[in-house]
Amino acid sequence: MSRIAAVTEKARQEGNKLLIPYLVAGDPGLLETVKLMHALVANGADVIELGIPFSDPASDGPIIQRGVERSLARGTTLVDSLEVVREFRQIDQATPIVLMGYLNPIEIMGYEIFIQNATKAGVDGVLVVDMPPAESTELHGQLQAAGIDTIYLVSPTTNADRAAFIAEYSSGYLYYISLKGVTGAALTDYESVRKNIEALRKLTDLPIVIGFGIKDGTSARAMAELSDGVVIGSALVAKIAKLAVSEGISEEQISFTIAIIKEARKEINKIV
Repeated sequence: MSRIAAVTEKARQEGNKLLIPYLVAGDPGLLETVKLMHALVANGADVIELGIPFSDPASDGPIIQRGVERSLARGTTLVDSLEVVREFRQIDQATPIVLMGYLNPIEIMGYEIFIQNATKAGVDGVLVVDMPPAESTELHGQLQAAGIDTIYLVSPTTNADRAAFIAEYSSGYLYYISLKGVTGAALTDYESVRKNIEALRKLTDLPIVIGFGIKDGTSARAMAELSDGVVIGSALVAKIAKLAVSEGISEEQISFTIAIIKEARKEINKIV
């Protein structure tokens, strides 16, 4: 059983919801990313989505785009991102890590080399934002053969036939985008989300997590009540933006930065 499967099954059996924070590799620095990842796990994260910095993050809103820019300004590459995972694995062998990003850096490295390096580093899943299932046959097959889960996005505008195809193609968990647009936008239409999640449940037994628009403990709990878990990205990256790596990062600063994850875990745990 993969790490993602083990964590999601444990959550299901215990009646818990998944909490999945997203942060950009190398923001504010590589060592700091590893420290933040460990702190996130210590404060309730079940899975971590690690963003691969790319110069044209078209699906991301301004907060994550600026996080990517900060990382790229420090010279962070896909190789560095994998090194972050490897360093994290020196201490934590249990928490699943999902690489989330765009196809270009993976294509430049080459599918085979990327998968070899990802496997050695301890990557559990890959979510390529700009590569839909119908276009990902080669990469999908190689990732599956290596035991790495392939995670895909479903949006409010995805029709039923396409959603069924995506659900069939996915492994690990299904990522539902709660709203139209880019990351960081506000979430208001809870009823629409509820109906769409109910429709997706008829298509798959995979856990369904909700991302985009989750900014605090209240919205995390509201979305977790409708699904199997939530992804928190922009709200966390906005806090990370306030860290100045040149000055060093104290435990107090880390605690302040990840407070939103601690709050979200507390609120989610109230769900009966």
